Amino acid sequence: MAENDLTRALANVIARLPTGGEVRDGQVDMAVAVEHAIENRRHLIVAAGTGTGKSLAYLVPAILSGARVVVSTATKALQDQLAGKDLPFLQKTLPHPFEFAVLKGRSNYLCQQRAKEVAGGDGQMQLDDVEATGSLAKEIVKLVEWGRTTQSGDRSDLSFEPSPRAWSMLSVTGMECPGATKCPSGASCFAEMARLSAQEADVIVVNTHLYGSHLASGGHVIPDHDVVVFDEAHELEDIAASALGLELTSGRFSALARNARRLVGHTDPSTLDELIAAGDRLERAIEPYRNQRLAGELPIDIVEVLTQGIEKCQAVLSSIKAVGDDDPGKARVQMAGGHLAGDLGMMRDADNKGYVRWVEGPQHAPVIKIAPIDVGGALAEKLWPDHTAILTSATIPVGLAGRVGIPASEHDELDAGSPFDFQTQGLLYCATHMPDPRHDSYRDALHDELALLIEAAGGRTLGLFTSYRSMDLAVEALRKRLKVPILAQGDLPKPKLVAAFADDEAACLFATMGYWQGVDVPGRTLSLVTIDRLPFPRPDEPLLMARRELAGPAAFRLIDLPRAATMLAQGAGRLIRTASDHGVVAVLDPRLGKANYRWDLINALPPLKRTKDRDEVAAFLRKYHDSE
Repeated sequence: MAENDLTRALANVIARLPTGGEVRDGQVDMAVAVEHAIENRRHLIVAAGTGTGKSLAYLVPAILSGARVVVSTATKALQDQLAGKDLPFLQKTLPHPFEFAVLKGRSNYLCQQRAKEVAGGDGQMQLDDVEATGSLAKEIVKLVEWGRTTQSGDRSDLSFEPSPRAWSMLSVTGMECPGATKCPSGASCFAEMARLSAQEADVIVVNTHLYGSHLASGGHVIPDHDVVVFDEAHELEDIAASALGLELTSGRFSALARNARRLVGHTDPSTLDELIAAGDRLERAIEPYRNQRLAGELPIDIVEVLTQGIEKCQAVLSSIKAVGDDDPGKARVQMAGGHLAGDLGMMRDADNKGYVRWVEGPQHAPVIKIAPIDVGGALAEKLWPDHTAILTSATIPVGLAGRVGIPASEHDELDAGSPFDFQTQGLLYCATHMPDPRHDSYRDALHDELALLIEAAGGRTLGLFTSYRSMDLAVEALRKRLKVPILAQGDLPKPKLVAAFADDEAACLFATMGYWQGVDVPGRTLSLVTIDRLPFPRPDEPLLMARRELAGPAAFRLIDLPRAATMLAQGAGRLIRTASDHGVVAVLDPRLGKANYRWDLINALPPLKRTKDRDEVAAFLRKYHDSE
């Protein structure tokens, strides 16, 4: 397709936006680059600053190309925007007809067969699990009844949030499902219906965790496709590492025992009890290592419980051999038992040089995890040769292509910029007079600085913190000192909390790392973004520790600095969301103005006018506060 055809189509789409719109140079440049990438089968990495309109810039050329496209997002908010807003709009405005579908992991859908087994042939609930009593039983009944009327079976369509325990009794993972052809309910399976819809779609929207599972499965989760777009691509490396690794908990043992109990609980209960006991032993063995990396050879006590776990899984699989093959529960147990035994074996036998193992989670429910140190090799083998990939984000980490295994000769890069006039719309304030965040005097100085800035802004502040402790101390101190409402992460679910903040111009919202991205509050309500300290990753984070060892003396510049720059840019990007927004990004860590690496961080931020003068900042904030 000629470039003028693309630009005309994009201009027509922009002109018909419900809120109106204008064609932006960066958006056009990105759309043309995406078109070239697809036509020439070259990967493309695009930094698309806030306001570029990147979703339309990749959707329009991808749809017009006629290729089957998978759009992979790191957050549910973006997935909802694509499926609920952008794609329905493009169906009405593009001359090229297309269909789209959203595909989620199997465990997001109610399992019809599990529901039938729970309901029983006579319609009476068969809740023989000792834990399925009282309120849990009522919740399961409610879910079964919902399953009889829902069209999608998608958990997100529920009018209430089910407990993890109840949902797990009526859903299956990909490691348990025997497949539609081996299941009596395969013809009415909600997950299969979603997959069939995806197979018929031209555009398939997934999350990046599911795409990682697709790669880990050898390509058996998502239908065949020509092009994949990774939006929020700065998350790709870590999500791929998680998906290509695995985790083990005692819950996987008890879930397997629960599924097998209906089959052999009356004939071989001791085998199931021993399986549960093996999970408990694993939990006790890993608990002393909680929040630690398991470097080198695994401790012998963990090796022993992993081996015992494999033996108990094999015993369960042997126990169910006598069960008829026409019982769908048998296939589920065989799938789950085989996967659990395989995962236990991988955890025990993995190459120490290629993988990192660690333990995390609360004391009462520790989790042992394993992940590849370097995902580039796996992605270079499983992904890049067979698909054209578009990687885009408002902030692209330095060296992303190399870390995810894209050869330099096979990709192009583009900085599409942003249409906003950052120099006049905002200030970047670096509080160089503040003490070092590692100094004892920093906490009180931070609270004083926050109080002054928030008063100048008249509330209207998103306070971003690098730890819960720092946030909690600030909330406690400033609620006593200030008259404006201060909302805090944990007061409400995230969507409701952000909505409450957006609805009250005087309010402040204090939050930690989960709010540094994905928060979109345009207008006067958000006039000030404060950042307590530079968001360097924890030095004891196991996966990053292993990557630092691999990088050697260059680890800080190759691992820590790019991550801090990306996260800092994501946080700062919460401020200017439209061409009429004004405000201040205040970084209350003097290292941004003094450290020898400061320009690596500053150059990653939106090009706001910079200042170290607090009086200038206060005047700027009051100007817009008082202009009501």
